[in-house]
Amino acid sequence: MGACWQRRDLKLQPSNLRLHRLKTAPTLTFSQLGCSRGGRQLFTGVDCVLEAGRWLYVAGANGVGKTSLLRIVCGLAPIEAGQILWNGVSIHAQRDAYHQDLCYLGHLNALQESISVRENLAFTAALGGFAPSSTQVQEVLARFGVGGREQQLVRHLSQGQKRRVALSRLALSRARLWVLDEPFVAMDEVGVRMLANLIAAHLEGGGMAVVTSHQQVAIGSIPAQLLELGA
Repeated sequence: MGACWQRRDLKLQPSNLRLHRLKTAPTLTFSQLGCSRGGRQLFTGVDCVLEAGRWLYVAGANGVGKTSLLRIVCGLAPIEAGQILWNGVSIHAQRDAYHQDLCYLGHLNALQESISVRENLAFTAALGGFAPSSTQVQEVLARFGVGGREQQLVRHLSQGQKRRVALSRLALSRARLWVLDEPFVAMDEVGVRMLANLIAAHLEGGGMAVVTSHQQVAIGSIPAQLLELGA
């Protein structure tokens, strides 16, 4: 089962980043979602409405289906029961437009090892219909502590640097919905704070985010909506 409500006990901090302000106010709706794996029911009857400027914290014990839910939201796994609406319309009825509005960051960095950092960022941005300038790429990489590496092949980066490059894609994204699966894993305190500020700036600009995390991280000044699977 799943339930969605306002979580008021997360003390959040203001962001210090400003991204583009979004022109419309999107809405993401889960209606009676259900999912099973290997013959076992992970969750059922999940209802939730997420509006612009808000973020959804998906919680629950290991194995309850948090990653499965996020993959369903991204269209990477089929909807077995219920439906997901984006601005009141099924995500499958507007697949291309929905995917342009979506930026997903999973456990893997999803970087092409054989091309440069800049080419990776340009490719991902192009999927959302955006072509960042060299200056924008340089500024974002510098913000994430990997400045000066835009021409370097990804295969030559350390694992920590690869993660920072992957996260920097969010700063270049114009997607309205960010879906982030354990984005703070293996990050130091500076990196956690930097990413939290970036998410907060996205919310302040009218975006929205769906986040799973084993860490309770302060994100902006708006309380999270809590969706607890298995509750």
